[in-house]
Amino acid sequence: MNYYDIDYLTLLSQQYPTVKKASREIIELQSRQKLPKQTEHFMSDIHGEYESFLHILKNASGIIKDKITTIYGRTLSEHDRLILATLIYYPKQKLEIIKQEAEDLEDWYRITIYRLVEICRVFASKQTRATIREFLPETFGAIIDELIHANTDYGSDKTDYYNETISTIVELGQADDFIVEISMLIQTLAIGRLHIIGDIFDRGPRADIILDTLINYHSLDIQWGNHDVQWMGAAAGSLACIANVVSISTKYSNFDCLEDGYGINMRPLTVFALETYADDPCECFIPRNPNMVHISKHDVNFWAKVHKAISVIEFKLEGQVIMRRPEFRMENHLMLDKINYADGTITLEGKTYKLKDTNFPTIDPENPFELTAEESELMELLRTSFIRSEKLQRHVRFLYKKGSMYLTYNNNLLYHGCIPMNSDGSFTEVTLAGEKVKGKSLMDKSDQLARDGYFARPGSHQREYGKDFLWFLWCGCFSPVYGKNKMTSFERYFISDESTWTEIKDKYYTLAENEEVCNRILREFGIDPSEFSHIINGHVPVKIKKGEKPIKANGKLLVIDGGLSRAYQPVTGIAGYTLLFNSHGLLLSEHDAFESVESAIKEEKDIHSTLDVIDLAPSRLLVENTDEGKVQAKKILDLKALVEAYNTGMVKQY
Repeated sequence: MNYYDIDYLTLLSQQYPTVKKASREIIELQSRQKLPKQTEHFMSDIHGEYESFLHILKNASGIIKDKITTIYGRTLSEHDRLILATLIYYPKQKLEIIKQEAEDLEDWYRITIYRLVEICRVFASKQTRATIREFLPETFGAIIDELIHANTDYGSDKTDYYNETISTIVELGQADDFIVEISMLIQTLAIGRLHIIGDIFDRGPRADIILDTLINYHSLDIQWGNHDVQWMGAAAGSLACIANVVSISTKYSNFDCLEDGYGINMRPLTVFALETYADDPCECFIPRNPNMVHISKHDVNFWAKVHKAISVIEFKLEGQVIMRRPEFRMENHLMLDKINYADGTITLEGKTYKLKDTNFPTIDPENPFELTAEESELMELLRTSFIRSEKLQRHVRFLYKKGSMYLTYNNNLLYHGCIPMNSDGSFTEVTLAGEKVKGKSLMDKSDQLARDGYFARPGSHQREYGKDFLWFLWCGCFSPVYGKNKMTSFERYFISDESTWTEIKDKYYTLAENEEVCNRILREFGIDPSEFSHIINGHVPVKIKKGEKPIKANGKLLVIDGGLSRAYQPVTGIAGYTLLFNSHGLLLSEHDAFESVESAIKEEKDIHSTLDVIDLAPSRLLVENTDEGKVQAKKILDLKALVEAYNTGMVKQY
């Protein structure tokens, strides 16, 4: 009691004005401490693949189907279990199909509602009733609450009440709405917290649809990836980031996210490209087509011209940033000043290469990084479009609100890419905004500068430096979310010799396979490696086909980029990972490719997921073992001190 400030306890008494109210809160908190910890889901490198991602959310990485099998494995056929699972994932759409096929619809309604209540009860078992009430739907929330907590054992006084409630729902024609609401509740309860370990944007068709879902999600955090910070920079008005965002969209023949999602006007760019490169086949810029969408020869030529136009602008704008910010140490990215425009060659590190494409109508050899008047006008139009996109700005503000460079959560360290390291295992020192930083301080400084680029006063030095820094994070040599010595986009477009395409990974990627190095990183971020603790990141696809494993350093490092992006699936051999952290330990769910929402609804074609236990906790983890539990424990101590202060008269009850 002596350690408590009476002024603090008096302030606390305003929230808990009597011994009874303080005691009730202590009882609730202390009881909650003994519940099993909620299941956390970790996913990374989503890359705009909204259908696959949303389906994995709906099926809770295969957990819902597993629970259905546990409950009804002996009483329902596999086909009936799949129908029940699909109903939970897509209740509205599946109901329309079932209603056309069911012979006795009322009987089907009663049986199905009973089953859904049983499934919901299982998922609710890890939650307090008060917590569940926070998620209950408005219309049937109170009824669902009663049903999932009713005792229906033989001889229970509530058996008739339970059965009558379900019958009345059906008789009143409310079964459809009830099924939709309880199905959505099951989806919510199945995932306690969602961690997105970076790279929501690019490659896939609609990152904006993913963010529309996440922005309303009940519990999540985001660790920014290099593709995310690029879009954050574009929303802040960085021309270099805007050019990169548009260039990647053209590379993958995809304006859907830009135009349909965010309302970015691409017409000025397409007009400029078709006029500037009218007779240029732009063969080096033929786009990729990972989604296997049919593209005509005419469209391929169109995309190639647009891709070349924005790529040349991109190389110019990047050069301007590099020369403006020498402390970024990115001189090895400068290419346009090394071209011999007369003979169509480029000299890199003393070696001369013939260029595959020598048509540069917009480049002044004397000032190769200067935009033409037409390019400047085009980029200003694009900047205005990005800044005025209300939806994009809303999504980026959400990324800042829920996101960060890294997160320590329940003894795990989460970040997208790497902690830059030297060959001797020490942390690489980098100068940012005049300050020397490394390890944790590098991550903290990066977080601050990334926020300056969006939130600092417009026109201020902090804002301008921050915008350039967001581009640096995208591809900088010592960027924690990139982690390679350079990005060789120019070389891949223009030089045939593949030795110039090499991107050397940071030493982190080999050193971190050593358990002691991972322990050093954990200690750097204030985590005791002797406890049940791990590093979880993505960014680098795990090439299962080549024998690579996601579990490294004796289980201390977990790399969970399994290729949810279709562009990477031929390389990885799978279609993504979800890492699960429940009260028993860590499990890895390995996913096969998702066919389509239509086949999932009509044919019950779920994503096939293989679940493997990768690290068991020494004992079952309870809420008291979590970060939330530690906060609750502190609150319990404070409230007990308040009760004592009430009882001794040091603080008056209201």
